[in-house]
Amino acid sequence: MPDLRYPIGAHARPTSLNQAERAAAITDIRAAPARLRAAVAGLDEGQLDTPYRPDGWTVRQVAHHVADSHLNAYIRMKLALTEDVPTVKPYDESAWAMLQDARLPVDVSLRLLDAVHERWLVLLENLTETDWARTFMHPEAGVTRLDQLAALYSWHGRHHTAHVTSLRERLGW
Repeated sequence: MPDLRYPIGAHARPTSLNQAERAAAITDIRAAPARLRAAVAGLDEGQLDTPYRPDGWTVRQVAHHVADSHLNAYIRMKLALTEDVPTVKPYDESAWAMLQDARLPVDVSLRLLDAVHERWLVLLENLTETDWARTFMHPEAGVTRLDQLAALYSWHGRHHTAHVTSLRERLGW
């Protein structure tokens, strides 16, 4: 049985990205909101409240998590672009998924994701070679380059969308 936690495989953190790899990461980040929207399209309330795996988040929680996480990534990028190796604050993703706003309709987070990505893409598409090498300090992940952040979020959007699409496939939705 495949590992339902990692339907596209675990993320492998690169040392850095070349120009073509950065362009591919930006393409994935650009596509993430539409991919997630398509993945949840047509699901009813019961389906949205179905965990994608045993002891996993519901589809609804996944959608809200993606918006939370991508918003944090955008802010971390802005901090790295405007400060010298800022220390960013981690957050407890599981605790966030249990808060009341994670019970809202998924469209709230899909709209937020659209807006965050619209702004984030302007930054991503205008970074210089020097900008891509800028860093921030994450207390758990260590020093992270902006190209590594782009690689992570290229994977992150596809990863969580696959949670939904693989659930739909398994359950025949």
